[in-house]
Amino acid sequence: MPGRYDYAAIYRDFRWNIPALYNIGVDCCDRWAALDASRLAILHVKPDGREENITYGWLREQSNRLANVLRAHGIKRGDRVAIHLPQAPEVAATHMAIYKLGAVALPIAILFGPDALQYRLQNSGAKALITNAQGVERLARIRADVPGVSCVLSVDGASEGAGSFHDHAAKASSDFTPEDTSPDDPAMMIYTSGTTGQPKGALHGHRVLLGHLPGAEMPHYPFPIEGDRYWTPADWAWAGGLLDVLLPSLHHGIPTVARKFDKFDPDDAFALMQSAGVRNAFIPPTALRMMRSVRSPRGRYDFKLRTLASGGESLGVEALEWGRAVFGLTINEFYGQTECNLVLASCEGMGVLKPGAIGKPVPGHEVAVIREDGSPAKPGELGQIAVKRPDPVMFIEYWGKPDATRDKFIGDWMTTGDQGMVDDEGYFNFVGRDDDVITSAGYRIGPGEIEDCLIQHPAVALAAAVGKPDPIRTEIVKAFVVLKTGHAPSEALATEIQAFVKTRLSGHEYPREVAFIEQMPMTTTGKVIRRLLREKA
Repeated sequence: MPGRYDYAAIYRDFRWNIPALYNIGVDCCDRWAALDASRLAILHVKPDGREENITYGWLREQSNRLANVLRAHGIKRGDRVAIHLPQAPEVAATHMAIYKLGAVALPIAILFGPDALQYRLQNSGAKALITNAQGVERLARIRADVPGVSCVLSVDGASEGAGSFHDHAAKASSDFTPEDTSPDDPAMMIYTSGTTGQPKGALHGHRVLLGHLPGAEMPHYPFPIEGDRYWTPADWAWAGGLLDVLLPSLHHGIPTVARKFDKFDPDDAFALMQSAGVRNAFIPPTALRMMRSVRSPRGRYDFKLRTLASGGESLGVEALEWGRAVFGLTINEFYGQTECNLVLASCEGMGVLKPGAIGKPVPGHEVAVIREDGSPAKPGELGQIAVKRPDPVMFIEYWGKPDATRDKFIGDWMTTGDQGMVDDEGYFNFVGRDDDVITSAGYRIGPGEIEDCLIQHPAVALAAAVGKPDPIRTEIVKAFVVLKTGHAPSEALATEIQAFVKTRLSGHEYPREVAFIEQMPMTTTGKVIRRLLREKA
């Protein structure tokens, strides 16, 4: 975007410049390494506090070596390669290798348990998995169910069922000629939660990064400038961590701070921003709410943020006021979803800011609130937030689900499933979901995966999961359970069921509350009436 601050002019004059050939790995790695191999790409802060400087030269060499390793293991253009790792330099190198190989990156959050891992590996038809010792252990529990995964490499070294990531890379050539890819060639697939059934794989082309750039820049505008350094606690396996932070930063030649957090700690977050010299941050609303509990942060930590963005759920007016008091700046919000991310944003520097509103359309994207027939709603009229195609940030398809892909659109409008309104000034206001996705701590959670796990418990006959309002997490997952004959409700059983889901899916998906009911409310066609359950939650 041009270096001026008039939003209306920028939006009016913006034009996409999408080249005929484009590869994310070449753009985010090789291009910068050719200019200055010593340029800092990632500041890796290890658990003991030691810092490791990862240069673009290292990133090019490691990604080339890994691309050769994957090719030697039979991975070819279009094959899916899963990445099951926390924030670390190896994650970035693996992404670059996959893109340069012409394969498809499949990021899987490290908090996912074996059941969730199994589904994604099976559904995607993944042929390789890059992970750590924890991931290898999970894989061992489901190995017989994912025979198609022929190559497994662990960053923690060789073990039964896995080769050593670093040993294999060290033996491979550091020379690799990237595949010529078009912007529409598949580059990555990120699984997104739905309201029914299992998660769907949103397939994106290489153009998805170019499509993200205006939305990544607007909340931090002007971005980048000399001295910027970007950090987020969001997992790089999520669209928010990967496409909002890591890849745009690498594209712009701005260092990204990598720090593995087993569990988010607000004091550690302030300390990291001080020690790592963070200038730009994306911090989800739940993390910001947790940071509000820290006593006198400005007096205890010397952080120097230039910009701060948040998204994934509504932030609220109080959080904006707290942000100004603590950071001395405005928290700019943004909006999108895995299928079409960063399409609405606020930016105080552009004069786009209205407390309580998401913001306005990001330059390059046509966003509207539409009626059921696809016609635009009037200002103040409730409708569904939608994005018009073609749009470079928009997904190609849901993997293996042509019907679901088709149903995502009304004409040329890609529907989001979010109800909203536009006011007379053009600001978008989020009202709520028109489906049953649960928004908890910034994560969008589909009830189907949780319910499938719940009914695997030997005591559970029927189960449904809904969101219950929560002041910290926006919502928590609450499970309603009908027990099988011979099992009686008890606190001990509720705790057992919670642990059952937590160890099989993930720490953010397990039900924080379990309610036992005698009969599940259902329609005549057998669908759970979650509305009635939400009223009881």
